[in-house]
Amino acid sequence: MLKDNAARREFLKFGGAGIAGATLGSFLTAAQAAPRSAVPIEYDVKAFGATGDGKTLDTGAIDKAIAAASGAGGGNVIFGPGQYLCYSIHLKSNVALYLAPGAVIVAAESPGPGSGGGYDPPEPCAWDKYQDFGHSHWRNSLIWGEDIDNVSIFGPGLIWGRGLSRGSGDKPLDVGVGNKSISLKNCRNLTFRDFSILHGGHFAILATGVDNLTIDNLKIDTNRDGIDVDCCRNVRISNCSVNSPWDDGICLKSSFGLGYARSTDHVTITNCYVTGGYEEGTLLDATYKRISPDHAPRNGRIKLGTESNGGFRNVTVSNCVIELCRGIALESVDGGLLEDVSISNITMREPVDVPFFIRLGSRMRGPEGVPVGQVRRIKISNVVVSNAASQQSSIISGIPGHPIEDLDLSNIFLQHHGGGTKEGANLKPAELENSYPDPNRFGPMPCHGFFIRHARRISLRDVEVCYEKDDLRPAVLLEDVVDADFIHVKMAHAPGVSTFVLRNVEDFNIYQTRPFSDTHLANVKDQAL
Repeated sequence: MLKDNAARREFLKFGGAGIAGATLGSFLTAAQAAPRSAVPIEYDVKAFGATGDGKTLDTGAIDKAIAAASGAGGGNVIFGPGQYLCYSIHLKSNVALYLAPGAVIVAAESPGPGSGGGYDPPEPCAWDKYQDFGHSHWRNSLIWGEDIDNVSIFGPGLIWGRGLSRGSGDKPLDVGVGNKSISLKNCRNLTFRDFSILHGGHFAILATGVDNLTIDNLKIDTNRDGIDVDCCRNVRISNCSVNSPWDDGICLKSSFGLGYARSTDHVTITNCYVTGGYEEGTLLDATYKRISPDHAPRNGRIKLGTESNGGFRNVTVSNCVIELCRGIALESVDGGLLEDVSISNITMREPVDVPFFIRLGSRMRGPEGVPVGQVRRIKISNVVVSNAASQQSSIISGIPGHPIEDLDLSNIFLQHHGGGTKEGANLKPAELENSYPDPNRFGPMPCHGFFIRHARRISLRDVEVCYEKDDLRPAVLLEDVVDADFIHVKMAHAPGVSTFVLRNVEDFNIYQTRPFSDTHLANVKDQAL
C-alpha cells in the first residue's frame, strides 16, 4: 500500500505540473514491477548522446531516449535548451516529449535525390490516387507515429521545419525528403500543448485516424497547412494561433487515406485565431508584418473539406477570430455527410473572398459507386464581418437534385466594400458540379450579400448586409430554393436596385423586414423584389 501511495503521489505531482505521461494504471504497474529508484520518470536526450548544437544530427540519440521511456512503461523525454538537428523522429506509446524554453527541434535539410539517408521514405499506399500525396503518406515527416497510444508533446519550445518541403499539389516527393512537421496515423489519446511550429512544410500537424486528440495553446506560423484533422473522432482544438498565408489554417478532412471512408466526428474548435495576412515568422515574433497580396493567396481559413469521403458530424466552431484571409468553408464533394454543425461568436476582418462558402458537390474523388453526399443541419450565429471583398457574395450552393438542407443563419452583420455593377447583376454562375470546390472558380457573383442555390429549408434571422460604396447588384439571389424565411433582415440596396431576386423558388417568406410587408409567395418562377 505504501508503494502504491508513493507512486500515486508521484503521478499526481507530475500531472499537476502539466506534464503528460503514462496513465495512472500503467504507471502503477511499472512502479510495482521494480524498486522506486529503478523507475526513472525523465529521460534527457543529452544523456543519450544528443548535442543540441544545431550542427550534429541528433535523431539517433532522441530515438534511443524515446525507446527507453516507452520500454520502461512510459516517461517524459526532455529537450533542454539547444537546437536539435533531426531527420525522422519516431514516437512511441506512453511517452511525452517536453520542449523546454529555448529548445528547438530543427528539421535537417534533405540530402538530395539519390544520395541516401534523409527522412523516412513514404510508405506504400494503395489509395493514394484518392487524395494528395501529402495526405497519402505519414512517415516522410520530422516527427511521426503510427498505431500508438498515450503520447504528448508539450512545453514552450519550438519545432522548426527548416528543411521540410511544402510539396506541390499531389506530386510525389523524392525519397529522403520530408514534408510534415508532425504526422500521426491510427493513434489514440494524444495531447499537443504550448509549443510553437515555424515553417511546418505541407502540414505543420497532420492527424489521420486519431481518436481523443487535444491540441491546445499552439502558435503555428507556416508555409502551407497549419492543423489538419482527418478521419478523427473526439477532437479538441483550442486557444491556437495560426498564420498560414499559402493554405488553410485549421482544416477538418475525411479522406480515403486509411483505405476506407471514415468520418470526422465530435470536434470542437474554440478560442482560436487564424490568419493568412502576415509574413511567415512574424506571428511568432509578434511583429505582424503584412504580407503583400501579390505574394500569397492569404488562405488562412477554418475549413471542413475538401477531402470529404467520410464526411463530418457533430462539429462546433466558436469564439474564433479570423483576419486577412479567406472565410469559413464547409464542403462535402466526395460522398460524405456534412451534418450537425454549429458556428458561433466569430469576428472576421478583411476576408479576401466570401465570408461563408457552403458547398455540396459531386467531385467524387474516391471509389466508384458512392452516391452524392448531403449537407444539412447547420447553424451559424453571432458573426461580425467587416471590410470584406465584394467581387463575390457568400455562396450557399448544392447541385441539381441534391440540395443543402436545414440551414439557419442568425445575428450576423456583414459589411463589404461594395461597388458592384449592373452588368454584374446579370451574371449566371456555372454549376461546376464536378469541380474542385473553390469559391473563386465561380467567378463574380450576381448579388452582393447571399447567393443561395439548390437549397431547402433556409432561414435568415436578424441578418444585416451593408457596403461602403453603392452596389448595383441585388442583395440576395435565390435559385431552386424551397422554404426560405427572411425574418427581420436589413439588406442594403442602391436606389432602383432590387433586394431579392427569386428564380424557381417555392414557399418564400419575409417577416418584419422593411420596406416589405410580411409576404408569402407560394411559387415564383422569376421575380425581383
